[in-house]
Amino acid sequence: MNFIRPARVGAVAPNGPSAVEGEAVGGNRPYRNTTADWHGPGARDRARRVFRWQTLLWSLVFPPKRHRIAVTVPGVFLIGLALGIGTAAYNTASNILFITLSLLLACLLLSGLLSWFNFMGVAWRLRTGGPWRAGHETLVTVEVQNNKSWLPTYGLWFDLRTHPHIATKPETTKDVNVKADLAAAEKAVTRGRLFLRERVEPRGATSMDWVHKPAQRGEAVLELEAVGSLFPFGFLRKSVGTGLRHTVLVWPAQVDYQWKGASAAQAGGQGRRTARAGTGEDLLALRKYNTGDSHRLVHWKASARLGQLMVRQFAAESLDGFSLQVETRSGQWTRAEQFEMLCSFAGALAEDLFAEGRLQAVRVDDGEWIETRRVRDVEAFLDLLALLKLENGDAAPSPRTSESSEGAASPVRSAGAFTRNLITFAPEGSRNVTAYVDGVPTAFA
Repeated sequence: MNFIRPARVGAVAPNGPSAVEGEAVGGNRPYRNTTADWHGPGARDRARRVFRWQTLLWSLVFPPKRHRIAVTVPGVFLIGLALGIGTAAYNTASNILFITLSLLLACLLLSGLLSWFNFMGVAWRLRTGGPWRAGHETLVTVEVQNNKSWLPTYGLWFDLRTHPHIATKPETTKDVNVKADLAAAEKAVTRGRLFLRERVEPRGATSMDWVHKPAQRGEAVLELEAVGSLFPFGFLRKSVGTGLRHTVLVWPAQVDYQWKGASAAQAGGQGRRTARAGTGEDLLALRKYNTGDSHRLVHWKASARLGQLMVRQFAAESLDGFSLQVETRSGQWTRAEQFEMLCSFAGALAEDLFAEGRLQAVRVDDGEWIETRRVRDVEAFLDLLALLKLENGDAAPSPRTSESSEGAASPVRSAGAFTRNLITFAPEGSRNVTAYVDGVPTAFA
């Protein structure tokens, strides 16, 4: 039968907002909402500081790092007009021209001061609504707080960009084409700009969303490049470089596949206990007696102790559970597109089997088995798939389970416990991938 990819809201829970700089985010990781997450002038103003005039004057002469002030086109015309009127005023000694010149210079000075006051006390931070998945839209939220007591904040914009994480390589002096490397890196960059349409009241806060669609799986870098403003007159463009960046894991894209292995599972094996109610042999819980329940299920001792009829509820047994293994070091994966299909196919199949309660464990290469008892175990497997790389025709070494994600499942039992109904993958043609259950073709993508 054909599987149409549904939205897995309940299959894999979204992770919280991204962690601090340098920490990879993927799966359902906890998020610490601390004051260290906030950046900007307002974040520093939270700590009470002693006001000093020399500090104020020094900051006006030498702005902090990454603060820029540029003259716009109207500002250039204003400066040119001021120079012309000033020249005429000195030549004619006209008081009216001197007054006009002073007004023009006052407008330019007032524009700079109001722009400085507009940024003062403002703090911002990034929140990523994960998990990120290739080919699917995700929301990036910029939260803004105005910590000033009296003045509102107007007309800010926020420059965002994302690009794949590129590991630094040692520089060589042979065959270095800097322009080509920069052009290739720029093609992978996605930029966006968010505008603050409404003013932020004193001691107020607001948020803005940026919709981003990752193009490929792997590690992506999300950066808030700068915060800028033309407030109040548009003569000067003030920009504050933030240096705020997060590393986010992008899970493989969801793909359609055909499943033809309903009878491939070996039903003669011993079932395993699951967390749902059924007719197995393991006791799951006790519940109140309902009309129609068998009298054989009544727990007489518990009923006598509680003063009401209680029946036993047993756990279900799954007789067609599957184990899934992704092998990338066999040398058979030589095409990049086919390798990407492998990662997407394995992730989609693992999510569907887990949603049906038929996934026992997953594994990548010779790593440790992850027994899929909870949603976080499936997310740990998707994190591993996101980090797989194909270099020079051979898959790069896969990260270990303990290094891949925080809170992953511990190794379970022995490798032989999951050899029954083992799903493996192999290339089919030039682009397709086939999934085998104990050597029998079962699913195709």
